[in-house]
Amino acid sequence: MFYYVLKYVLLGPLLRLVFRPRIEGLEHIPSSGPAIVAGNHLSFADHFLMPAILKRRITFLAKAEYFTGPGIKGRLTAAFFRSAGQIPVDRSGKEAGQAAIREGLGVLRKDELLGIYPEGTRSHDGRLYKGKVGVAVMALRAQAPVIPCAMIGTFEAQPPGRKLPRIHPVVIRFGKPLDFSRYAGMENEKAILRAITDEIMYAILSLSEQEYVDRYAAVVKAEEAAEKAEAGRKFPRMPLR
Repeated sequence: MFYYVLKYVLLGPLLRLVFRPRIEGLEHIPSSGPAIVAGNHLSFADHFLMPAILKRRITFLAKAEYFTGPGIKGRLTAAFFRSAGQIPVDRSGKEAGQAAIREGLGVLRKDELLGIYPEGTRSHDGRLYKGKVGVAVMALRAQAPVIPCAMIGTFEAQPPGRKLPRIHPVVIRFGKPLDFSRYAGMENEKAILRAITDEIMYAILSLSEQEYVDRYAAVVKAEEAAEKAEAGRKFPRMPLR
């Protein structure tokens, strides 16, 4: 119930007013049955903009940190995401990835829409990064189509680290469903999973027209953070007098 209160009464109208999103390709979202909406991830606002414009309910796999934050703010954030029906995902290892797949398949078995960001994390620089193969595993096991989606303008409206969004035009673009039934029963073949995931990422890229980086975003983030830390040790800031 809280999901629909957010969508139609509290958050949805506000998001439409602030972002005024232009929607393209909405006809590609099936009116019934299981489907995976796989999109790029540029902003915290992505979690809320897409549900606000879709007629069907969509459940996202959200990072576990949204549910485990400390203090009052952390508890409020966790309660908000749980009430909106979002599923926490532990991203700390291989077993955690298997748990995320099980949760996603549970949504699809109920003939619902599942939202997923194959990059596994928000883009920190606006580029599109290599996708993880979990989306391919779920598509094959659930025999569900994958609808590519591009969020355009949300990075400029609310990039990582910015608490309040600025007014900026946003486009939400859906592509034609991708059918991978030709690979049925091959969800344990690494080469097949990689090929499917790359096809999904290429479809997202075609919609978003981002610059593509053939590396995992989390790895690039970690390397850049390490470089900044090393630079800070070599060239510490002098105290102001």
